[in-house]
Amino acid sequence: MIELKNVSFSYDSHDTASQLQHIDLTIQDGETVLLCGESGCGKTTLTRLINGLIPHYYDGHLEGQVLLDGQALAALPLYDIARRIGSVFQNPRTQFYNVDTTSEIVFGCENMGMPVPEMQRRLENTTRALHLENLLNRSLFALSGGEKQKIACASADAIQPDIIVLDEPSSNLDIAAISDLTKVIRHWQVSGKTIVIAEHRLYYLVPLADRIVYLKDGRIARIFTRTEFQSLSPQHLSEMGLRALDPFRLTPQAESDTNDATLHLQDFSLAYEKRGPNVVDIPALTLPQGAIIGIIGHNGAGKSSFARCLCGLDKHAQGILTMNGQTYTTKQRLLLSYLVMQDVNHQLFTEDVLDELLLSMDGRNEATDKEKARAILHDLGLSDREQRHPMSLSGGEKQRVAIGSAIASNKQLLVFDEPTSGLDYRHMLEVAHELQTLRAMGKTLFIITHDPELIYQCCTYLLFIQNGRVLWHSPMNDEGCQRLHAFFTDAQATVHDAK
Repeated sequence: MIELKNVSFSYDSHDTASQLQHIDLTIQDGETVLLCGESGCGKTTLTRLINGLIPHYYDGHLEGQVLLDGQALAALPLYDIARRIGSVFQNPRTQFYNVDTTSEIVFGCENMGMPVPEMQRRLENTTRALHLENLLNRSLFALSGGEKQKIACASADAIQPDIIVLDEPSSNLDIAAISDLTKVIRHWQVSGKTIVIAEHRLYYLVPLADRIVYLKDGRIARIFTRTEFQSLSPQHLSEMGLRALDPFRLTPQAESDTNDATLHLQDFSLAYEKRGPNVVDIPALTLPQGAIIGIIGHNGAGKSSFARCLCGLDKHAQGILTMNGQTYTTKQRLLLSYLVMQDVNHQLFTEDVLDELLLSMDGRNEATDKEKARAILHDLGLSDREQRHPMSLSGGEKQRVAIGSAIASNKQLLVFDEPTSGLDYRHMLEVAHELQTLRAMGKTLFIITHDPELIYQCCTYLLFIQNGRVLWHSPMNDEGCQRLHAFFTDAQATVHDAK
């Protein structure tokens, strides 16, 4: 169905990362192909060649042939390609055109001029197949990350394409939401769809893939069968820059907390509506100061709301924080803390990456600030992006820029909401190293994450939130690791049931 013959592509921006060189690949009808490799290896570029966004949307120099059933994709108009190929992007909001879920699901069908009865039939079929009954007629703005991803998948499904292309579909999902995504992919496989997925998280996809294409420096380094890939050792995978196939049974790497100082939270609460239910409800909580505290819980548990409450970012938040014998009200905590949001697009403001970090500094000595900012960029692997506009970067690169801004801010409380979403293994390790460096400087870090590899790599303490309440908290000792493993095992069991 899909053929790439000696394909090379480079973007007009002259960015050497993500370019492709001499790609030869044939994908058969009904096959599920997983594209993996480190950030910048060309996975996303390859998906854009397959779904026609290159050359119809992204400009650059293209050589070779990309064929769909023997026809050159470059010669087909996008509206014809859209009938055959559905796409699900890393951030589903970038492909939404409506404000409610039902309209979004049928938007592609409407664009194709389908009669209303046919659109209604497809809506009903997609809703039933993907179990979306409780998501119809909802505001897209009120959905969780996992729910938005379901709607993006439904929008692609309703078109009834032969091929579905997904780019990092799990980057912002918790394990329960990944379970739902796994069920959707399995449904497409049973329906005979051809599926191409670019992904860093491998554990949920490898058992579903017919072949795994490993890219390195814009080339296909090797193509594995599922059995061949599953036989690779953890060390071999890490040397390839790939995530673990079983990330739930790792050994904690960070040293235990030895500091006796504590943070005390008193009467923390947050309600978004008058007389409405509290989305954060923490009467009292004592946590270690100078620790890296991993905050876990399912999507919608109140983790991000807790972070906004902790940082004093919501005027409706209540509560007192006591640290080093001093108390801080909600408003006072604004000067004490820095939050890196889950969607970093909301906090990138300047014209180039270097200025983005300088914006977080006090500005007293420009030369010193620039030297410090460049050192941070070097540690995060962003030195060659210094003069790039932040919004022109990949999702993972934007994430690292926002982390760099947090490091540059020199605040005492640093909160990171999903800091490794969309990051490969190597960059996850770099982020973990930077977090440990901040801890060594005496900072207290809160890490909201669904990434077990990051937790085992750098967290020293765990905080489990459900329905806005703290159900348990524990050091990363034997008891804490058992609780963490139980949390991941319960959610992972659902993923295995879906296979």
